[in-house]
Amino acid sequence: MENTNKVTKSDLNKVFWRMQVLNITNNFESMQAIGFLSSFIPVLERLYVDKPEAEKVAAMERHLQFFNSHVNADALILGITAAIEETTTEEEKETVVSIKTGLMGPLAGIGDSLLKFTWLPICGSIGASLAFTGNVIGPILMFLLYNIVNVASKYYGIHWGYKKGVEVINGSAGNNVMQRVSNMANVVGLMVIGSLIASVVKVNLVAEISAGENTILLQDMLDKVMPSLLSLLVTLVVYKILQKTRGKHAALLILGIMVISIALTMLHVIG
Repeated sequence: MENTNKVTKSDLNKVFWRMQVLNITNNFESMQAIGFLSSFIPVLERLYVDKPEAEKVAAMERHLQFFNSHVNADALILGITAAIEETTTEEEKETVVSIKTGLMGPLAGIGDSLLKFTWLPICGSIGASLAFTGNVIGPILMFLLYNIVNVASKYYGIHWGYKKGVEVINGSAGNNVMQRVSNMANVVGLMVIGSLIASVVKVNLVAEISAGENTILLQDMLDKVMPSLLSLLVTLVVYKILQKTRGKHAALLILGIMVISIALTMLHVIG
């Protein structure tokens, strides 16, 4: 059944204030997921106020899945996610995760390019040029210039994301749009996850096979079949274990990976 409760401007404002500390719970297991959920609580409280407890728990667990983007882009994603949560049935909630995953990578790149690597250096150079002359206004001006854009992008990002998300979903072709967006988000999400696996998970075989006078590196053989194949296999095994245990033994799993990695390194299997 579709939500009959509607997200209000007050709810979105609460999300805005809560997201100011979104990165405070950043961790290597789920990155910004806890902060995202904490920021999103006012929306879930509005939409699930009359719903069964099991649905509320499922909604919270849904937003505890891995998430990482630029903090200013998070505002736009929070707004869009609020619109999708409001306008989809419980059977369609996987769309929420797909779209979040699909948006987090591309929007992170935009956020880094525009704010971190463009606007912040500009503000810094303006402030530094004044500070070098002994003007105390320099650092204050830098702080003000950066945060005018920083705060405004978060506030309007949440409200604009929600407004446009609702307009698209409730339009005449809303269902078709949602299906297309969901499919595209799935594809983009898989691409993002694939690139993360290849760049972050490093498994390098150093074992060799002697064939007469020649020596064959196992890693070279695997790379010819599929680059980063071992990284993918390790990720899939870890994912299956986490899925089976519902993430309850993540710390123990990390310890196990460390022990196995050290042992295989000492045996000169990986390096």
